[in-house]
Amino acid sequence: MRSYTVTTTAHDAMMEVTDKVREAVSESGIREGHVIVYCPHTTAGIAINENADPDVCRDVLRRLDEVYPWTHEKDRHMEGNTAAHLKAITTGTSQTVLIYNGRLVLGTWQGIYFCEFDGPRTRTFHVKVIGEKK
Repeated sequence: MRSYTVTTTAHDAMMEVTDKVREAVSESGIREGHVIVYCPHTTAGIAINENADPDVCRDVLRRLDEVYPWTHEKDRHMEGNTAAHLKAITTGTSQTVLIYNGRLVLGTWQGIYFCEFDGPRTRTFHVKVIGEKK
């Protein structure tokens, strides 16, 4: 397993980490299998989405803010970051990607993102490559 550190600079952000995952797959020597990308934080997540148009990430973050506004009159969580927890639940803590011929199996426009919902912060995510070195 490899661990990576990312430093987010905004309250909400989607940081593409596809190259870091590719690096882990390449260094593992695994030719056939899968890779798990995992986020150990309760106010951040991992997503796979379009990596060609940066407006997609901006739109996704804006729409998540509309669904989960930062303040809500009925929220009781003392830290005041209930919206960040809900966004993290929505994106999920991990993604699994297939590996074929030593390469990630992603669609043409897909990228892997670390999603920050309570930043800016320094965060960690983990990458576990599983499979055969054929």
